[in-house]
Amino acid sequence: MTTIVVSGKGGTGKTNVASFLVRIISERKITLAIDADPDTNLAGALGASIKKTVGDIREGFLNEKDELPPETDKQAHFEYRLMGIIEEGDRFDILAMGRPEGPGCYCYVNNVLRAIIERLEGNYEVVVIDTEAGLEHLSRRTVRDIDILLVVTDTSRRGLETADRIRKLANELNIRVKQIYVVANKVRDEKDREKLKNMAEEMGLELIGFIPFDEELAELDLDGKPLTQLKDSSPAFKAVKEIVERLNIM
Repeated sequence: MTTIVVSGKGGTGKTNVASFLVRIISERKITLAIDADPDTNLAGALGASIKKTVGDIREGFLNEKDELPPETDKQAHFEYRLMGIIEEGDRFDILAMGRPEGPGCYCYVNNVLRAIIERLEGNYEVVVIDTEAGLEHLSRRTVRDIDILLVVTDTSRRGLETADRIRKLANELNIRVKQIYVVANKVRDEKDREKLKNMAEEMGLELIGFIPFDEELAELDLDGKPLTQLKDSSPAFKAVKEIVERLNIM
């Protein structure tokens, strides 16, 4: 199973990139999409509906566990409930982590995510994980084994600096990451491309592709409409398809 984690600074469009990855990869691979961002925007971008999240299941389980028969294997019961909230789509399945159990505490949810990925390893060929913005998901070691870490940046230096910090943090925490790439999003012209190339080279970051600013995508995003409505001929979609080809996972 190939695990792809999409990360980056807030506002860079990482969820859009993650949704395109799922849409493209699921054409040829059995794919699971995991929305690990508490804001749970990935499902909407994919035109999917989420009835319950891992957070919901945990709260329900805590409220009822003392009422279960004493002989009940509570861990097995909880895991069974979790498997039931994976939403099955035509070409991909999706699981949403939801919000943590208390202010600032993600420990349990992260442990559950790791356990789910390990348990489902034989069921899917590719897992695409859309993380929350920033570096917290790495410092909490949400995912321990990553085949491809894609850090999405916009055309700002801050976006690339976040990518650089994510790379360094992954190394410091000894997270097993096979490949780390930067994806430049919302690129408007050749001037942007050259600027990003120079900054990435200066920081020692590997840029794997540029996604152009796309008016139609921006309108869909602004209106909160599923990005599945975007045509395959969209410049942004075509750019992500080229990135997938470079990743050599198909």
